[in-house]
Parts: sequence; structure tokens; C-alpha cells
Amino acid sequence: MIPGWISYLLIPGLACVSVAGLTYLVIQALRSGAEDYSRHYAATTARHLDDMFLFIPPRRILELAAAAALAGFLIVFLLIGGFQTRGAFLRGVILGAVAAGAGWSLPHRILALLKQRRIRRFNDQLSDALLTLSNALKAGFSILQAFEAVVRTGVNPIAEEFGVFLQETRVGVKFEEALANLRKRVDSEDLTLLILAIETARLTGGNLTEVLDNIALTIRERTRVERRVQTLTAMGRLQGNVVGAVPILLALLLTAIDPVMMSAFFHSPAGWVTAALVIILEIAGFLLIRKIVRIDI
Repeated sequence: MIPGWISYLLIPGLACVSVAGLTYLVIQALRSGAEDYSRHYAATTARHLDDMFLFIPPRRILELAAAAALAGFLIVFLLIGGFQTRGAFLRGVILGAVAAGAGWSLPHRILALLKQRRIRRFNDQLSDALLTLSNALKAGFSILQAFEAVVRTGVNPIAEEFGVFLQETRVGVKFEEALANLRKRVDSEDLTLLILAIETARLTGGNLTEVLDNIALTIRERTRVERRVQTLTAMGRLQGNVVGAVPILLALLLTAIDPVMMSAFFHSPAGWVTAALVIILEIAGFLLIRKIVRIDI
């Protein structure tokens, strides 16, 4: 028989050991997941940085994302929430978590925007590069010598991308594989059209110079149409931005004019339901206007 005092100590002790073991397993799982996500985030960021020829350690981007997430959480928590009441604390934690998520994704989104801008610049330079390729081939140059002519006379980013392509061919990479790497690295529809034309001409022995001239003409016409569409939809985009910014600016203005009234509004259930509806309608309107004004050419 186990004495009563031992049983009284044994049961809480086993409960503490179980809780400690479960806590340890949860912490280890969270730590492992955080490390895996950190490696994936660093690998993705490194690929984006390499594609844009930005020599920044991926760890720095991860640190910036963590700092932006922490800053977003603290700012929203201190402005909207607080430790005054349980409701204010929960509200601050929930909205702060949303702001932290937005801050965490901010550096990655900035890199994506920079990459899109680089691709647009590449596409703008591609039509002139095609004419250079065509003229070089007409002068009797080989296809690699024609690419070298573009690198010598071109500007970045197209000179950088073609330079990497030529460097790969010099170190022993097959021509087709180097083209595939270029296509994957740039991710441009116009470049894909050029690569398909080069591969087809190499297999069938067609007139590559004529094909390049036709592709250059097609790219110029498509660019002209895209710019025309951008001009015609500029008013719609501006109206969408103005209409979307009005509720936010109005809320900030009312907060500055009468903070007591807005504090009562944000601390009431009806106010939060209204704010949630405004956010949902803002997002729906933004997506709708974006779908209307974005026309694929």
C-alpha cells in the first residue's frame, strides 16, 4: 500500500512531468517548423536576389521581415488595443497579429515588385536587342557572337542576363540548357517567344533573321497596345485609389477632430462590425476594379 501523502504528491508530480514533456515536444516542433520555414524563406529570397543581381545576404531580408512584423504588431497594439480591459487586449492582439503578418510579407513583396519592374525593363529592351541579333546574323556572325554583340551594345538588365547566358555556354553548359536557364531566370513571355524561335530555327534550319524581325515587330506592336490600354484605364485606376482611400482618410480625420467619439466607436461592437464591413467592401472593390482595368494583351 502506498501511503496517502505519497499519492497526494505523486499525482501532481506526474501531471507536472506530463505537462513539461508535452510543452517540450510542442516547443521542439515549433522550433523545427520555424527553422524549416526560415530555410525555405532564405532560399526563395536568395533566388529572387540572384535573379536581380542583388548581392544582399538573405539573412538580412529575414531580419528586416521580423523587424517589420514586430513594429507592425507593437504600433497596432498600442494604438488600437492596450492593457486597459480584456476586450482591448484581445482586440490589440488580433489586429496586431494581422499587422505583423503584413509586415512579415512586406520585404518579400518589395522584392517581387522589383523583379516585376526588372522584367518590364527587360521586355522594353528586347525589341532593340532582337534587331541587333538580326543585324549581327545578317553580317555573318554566329548566334553566340550575335548575343555577344547585344551584351556589348546593350544596357542592363538585358546585357546582364545575356552575359550570364554566354558565361554558362563558355563553362560547358549546353546551348539548349543555357537557353532554358535564361528562360527560367527571366520569366518573360517575350523572351520565351524568342527562345522558341531560336530552338525551332536550329532544328529545322529556317531563316532565323526573318523570324527575329517578325518577333521584334510583334513585341513592339504589343507594347504599343499595352501602353494604349494603360492610358485608357488610368482614370479607372485613379478613381479606384481615390475611392478606396476616402474611408481611411475620413477615419483618420475624424480621429484627429474628435478622438473621444472615435474611441467610443472603436470600443463598441457595432463600431467593429462596421469597420469589418468597410474592410471587406474595400478589398472586394479593390479586386473588382483591378480585374476590370487589367487587360491581358
